[in-house]
Amino acid sequence: MNRNRFPAGWDEARVQRVISDYETQTEEEALADDEAGVEASTTVMNIPRELVPEIRALIAKRQNR
Repeated sequence: MNRNRFPAGWDEARVQRVISDYETQTEEEALADDEAGVEASTTVMNIPRELVPEIRALIAKRQNR
């Protein structure tokens, strides 16, 4: 069975272009990309995996207010 390893619309060439873009970024460009992907009203942090279900439940509870 031959399975497509890529999402719809993606292929090996597209993946290689994305990789190349990231590998040739300056530190300033990489930082700008990171900052553009995070809304000012959110916080990104590392948490222990075992806490993820509890945190998701807290977020869901808050969104359902």
